Amino acid sequence: MRKPVKTHLPAVSAPLEWATTADGILYTAQIPNREDGSIETGDIRAQAELTLSNLRRTVEAAGGSMDDVTQVLVYLPDPTDFSGMNEIYAKAFKPPYPNRATIIANLMVPGAKIEVIAYAHVGGRAAPRVTAARPGAKATKKRPPTKRAAKRAPRRR
Repeated sequence: MRKPVKTHLPAVSAPLEWATTADGILYTAQIPNREDGSIETGDIRAQAELTLSNLRRTVEAAGGSMDDVTQVLVYLPDPTDFSGMNEIYAKAFKPPYPNRATIIANLMVPGAKIEVIAYAHVGGRAAPRVTAARPGAKATKKRPPTKRAAKRAPRRR
């Protein structure tokens, strides 16, 4: 079941959450949105910086860090903004970097030069599975299969 993540970003009137989690995975979409709800109108570097800062703060609000981000989809309306975005992106993450795709597309928010969709594993780490023996069970030595048992081996389908 999905649960919304309380972020620093303002509530929106659209039917969406800035971030949700389900089964230990964070799902979020970020834009160059200021805390007051206005959009950063500067160049791609300023917008990428704010967008990735929003991502970092959202991941932290969900209990993770940027090291937990596993995949990032970056949307840019202008392909010439790629190098500026990439310069800022490289500072936001450290190796090994998350899987990433960059897509050239029109964006819905007027003035936005970037939108980021990210997935992060923010749930608890799975504990190693330990199988306990039945109480009072005797240790037995495993015998090799007999010729007859080998002939009766199940067929693979």
